[in-house]
Amino acid sequence: MRPYKHEPFLDFSEESNQQEMKAALQKIEEEFGNDYELIINGERIKTESKIVSYNPANKEEVIGTVSKANQELAGEAINAAEAAFKTWKKWKPEARADILFRAAAIIRRRKAEFSALLIKESGKPWNEADADTAEAIDFLEYYAREMIRLKDGTPVSSREGEYNKYIYTPMGVTVVISPWNFPFAIMAGTTVAPIVTGNTVVLKPASSTPVVAYKFVEVLEEAGLPRGVVNFCPGSGAEVGDFLVDHAKTSLITFTGSREVGTRIFERASKVNPGQIWLKRTIIEMGGKDTVVVDKNADLEVAAESIFRSAFGFSGQKCSAGSRAVIHQDVYDEVLNRVIEIAKDKIVGDPTDYNTYMGPVIDQASFDKIMSYIQVGKEEGRLVFGGNGDDSKGFFIEPTIIADVDPKAKIMQEEIFGPVVAFAKAKDFEEAIEIANNTEYGLTGALISNDREHIEYAKENFYVGNLYFNRTCTGAIVGYQPFGGFNMSGTDSKAGGPDYLIQHMLPKTISETL
Repeated sequence: MRPYKHEPFLDFSEESNQQEMKAALQKIEEEFGNDYELIINGERIKTESKIVSYNPANKEEVIGTVSKANQELAGEAINAAEAAFKTWKKWKPEARADILFRAAAIIRRRKAEFSALLIKESGKPWNEADADTAEAIDFLEYYAREMIRLKDGTPVSSREGEYNKYIYTPMGVTVVISPWNFPFAIMAGTTVAPIVTGNTVVLKPASSTPVVAYKFVEVLEEAGLPRGVVNFCPGSGAEVGDFLVDHAKTSLITFTGSREVGTRIFERASKVNPGQIWLKRTIIEMGGKDTVVVDKNADLEVAAESIFRSAFGFSGQKCSAGSRAVIHQDVYDEVLNRVIEIAKDKIVGDPTDYNTYMGPVIDQASFDKIMSYIQVGKEEGRLVFGGNGDDSKGFFIEPTIIADVDPKAKIMQEEIFGPVVAFAKAKDFEEAIEIANNTEYGLTGALISNDREHIEYAKENFYVGNLYFNRTCTGAIVGYQPFGGFNMSGTDSKAGGPDYLIQHMLPKTISETL
């Protein structure tokens, strides 16, 4: 088995890669309007109630319609997963890992096609879509290798006359509730982690991006996954989501999304329902209010580029997005002006165009929410760039920069999840770190500094799960920067890290007297 190495990103300055993506976009467009069914115990089930997936860059364009589950069908999915668990858990870990390796190979061959679908279904520009697809491949490759590493357990000591083992055993039915902002990578990662560890899954993907999830389940089937191990069960959170979380046969819930929904799931999962004989485990990743801190002796070009890319990559729709820039007062104006200059050169528009830097936000609700925050920002600070939105065709919002904001202001405290960055001034380095820590979140952060003492101070005092120096606070790579955060950012389960799979299993001690 070759060593793990993350999937490379495509260079779209190469003509061949551009042509491949254009052909893939054309292929995806030919499939628009297709109807996709539920997949329960390997059977396709069509329902009258549908989820309609729209192109957020052109809301008249229907990517596809997906059958919508109700509680009865969700119950069938749980039962199918429970039945499949009885045999799947007995598969050798290497055999389960082989399915992930095969699925990764299939996706790699169809990489442009999946990226094109992401461009259309989630509004990602080319580079963001390519990175999402690459990360999905990374999760499959990494978790397959991790399961092989963990298959024999962890060594423990044995005394004279006894033999001890410490192994890991699967838990049972896992409910996976995946997000729309990384509709392939996170959906795939949170689905294959439980299955490679011997669990079975009921997958409820985000209603904004269900088509890519359906196509991923098709890939797993092609790779040889037995029926019932993953059940595709999209539906509403209120009806189907709560039902799956509450179900007595659910052992584990893995969720990525908002603080509001995440805390609701955490609370509901803590209740022991009739017939339930275990305490449910949760793996929850919520939001962030992430800060790029700029020291007075920093490389200011690196600082400006890092702030811009952290704030506006995928229109700021990342839990890791740097929506706060805290700048030392001595370099505040210079950094702010340079970020404005960078923003002026970037194109906002249709993500099917290779030259587009920033596409739309995901839907009308997000558009309205972000625009309302921009209005608040105009009152709390000084609008220096952007601030305009246009939802006539798609859901487009300009990159928006608001300067001179109080660290405790609303737009400095609440997750906006859009292309808005607030600038605050710090009188010294220590105050900058204090400001960075003054939210209820603790997901990512970045420090731009050339002061070694300040870097060491930040390692100890910048309270986030993923801390970066002299780069963006976004862009964690599977196996390189395991991802997850503190406080209200979630359970810090560290997706793509060496401890992640263990959270999907139960440790078991076996001791034999000789």
